[in-house]
Amino acid sequence: MKHKSILICVLLAMNIVTGFAQYSPKYEFRGVWIATVENIDWPSRKGLSVAQQKAEFIRILDMHQRNGMNAIVLQVRPAADAFYPSGFEPWSEYLSGRQGQAPAPLYDPLAFMIEETHQRGMEFHAWLNPYRAVFHVGKSSVAQDHITRQHPDWFITYGTIKYFDPGRPEVIDHVEGIVRDLVTRYEIDAVHMDDYFYPYPIDGKEFPDNASFRKYNPAGLNKADWRRSNCDSIIVRLHQAIREENPEVKFGISPFGVWRNKSKDPEGSETRAGLSNYDDLYADILLWLKKGWIDYVTPQLYWEIDHKLCDYETLLDWWSTHTYGKHLYIGHGIYRAGTNAAWRNKHQIPDQIDLLRQYDNVQGSIYFSSKTFESNANGWNDSLRTRYYKFPAIIPPMKWIDSVAPAKPAIVNAGENEPQYAANPFLKITAQLADTTASIKSMVVYFSNTPAVLGKQPRMMVNNIKGGGISFNIFANDIPADWDNCYVAVSALGWNNNESDISNVVQFIKTPKGWVIPK
Repeated sequence: MKHKSILICVLLAMNIVTGFAQYSPKYEFRGVWIATVENIDWPSRKGLSVAQQKAEFIRILDMHQRNGMNAIVLQVRPAADAFYPSGFEPWSEYLSGRQGQAPAPLYDPLAFMIEETHQRGMEFHAWLNPYRAVFHVGKSSVAQDHITRQHPDWFITYGTIKYFDPGRPEVIDHVEGIVRDLVTRYEIDAVHMDDYFYPYPIDGKEFPDNASFRKYNPAGLNKADWRRSNCDSIIVRLHQAIREENPEVKFGISPFGVWRNKSKDPEGSETRAGLSNYDDLYADILLWLKKGWIDYVTPQLYWEIDHKLCDYETLLDWWSTHTYGKHLYIGHGIYRAGTNAAWRNKHQIPDQIDLLRQYDNVQGSIYFSSKTFESNANGWNDSLRTRYYKFPAIIPPMKWIDSVAPAKPAIVNAGENEPQYAANPFLKITAQLADTTASIKSMVVYFSNTPAVLGKQPRMMVNNIKGGGISFNIFANDIPADWDNCYVAVSALGWNNNESDISNVVQFIKTPKGWVIPK
């Protein structure tokens, strides 16, 4: 694996000489987890006013947009509760401080967040925890109509957490109903689940599911296979539900970073993790990918490069060879910033990005979690804004969901700015869609000093297209100073991120009086 580290060093050295350091992929998923459980990321505390909740979310969203993110993954169901009005589960305690208490004045946080996210051209992935029901028994607020009170036989307490029993058929029915409701009522881009399937083991304590094992095991499986079968069942049911209700919605899983160690399975990774998805959490991620039940996987590679037991680079390479045609986004543990020497190193995350960009089968990143960016830990916000995510990227399209590209738009008007704006000059562009009825997410703006490279590196995304057309400005100070020509073209981006051909090209030339269209 170390030959790849050497390759990265060589490429970085070349970047210094060639100016290639500004490179960023045309297609890349750039996401961040926003955790609501225990008010980790948002809202900052329980009981904020509606105005404060909204202001906080907008500030967080704007920060991530400046960082170059094109998606957020927000926890809308942390513990059998809801950040939206639900007929299945009560309002979350992490909003008001008391589970079941609606925001006052009443509003729909999920609808608000989706709208704000989409206005910025970003995707909204709704993150659900499938089995956690009460985060802390004895401390968490539990409403009188909560599912744990209505059907106490569905639940198992393990440690301080109360879980749905994955072995009970009613549990799958309940979670499926929630997902069907979500994808029907809300314009989410994806349903997202994390690593909490069967709980992480507590030393010396067995998860007490013998009753359901005896009652709901007609195939006579051993307990480990039976548990895996239960997790398989909920995944395939949710996959089917999403496809039936809203096939435009994606389904992603963010598992623990190790499927299996090679010491237990020749297919496993060269790691020595203390536990694994397959053997301890009973989540057979590879099976779900092979069967096409999920659209993307985001393994939580929260270890540093050269970790003695679970090296980031080793796991990156392993996962890149086990995607089975689906998308792979790497989960980065930025929350670990400052915890040891490796995570005090400001190059840790930049080096991780450099490594993953060497793999064609890796389509991007998700960062845990949002609040680490609030402090610009290790200067990582600066690294993203000025280098890695300086230019926007298109979220890679999932061709198995939809492969139809929009018709190409046209630039219908172009000109220089009026004299009154001479202190901050810009180029004015107006573009029009070919089909005003098409579902268009954004227009992608390209500009370069040579027309041959147009369509390769997005420079801007223009969202909220009204009436089939847009007008936008390219400011002169965003054009490299050594350019004498600036060629501009646009493309249209469909709902599944399929891109049209680029439009006609407009040329501007630099003169002593500024940028003008040649006569």
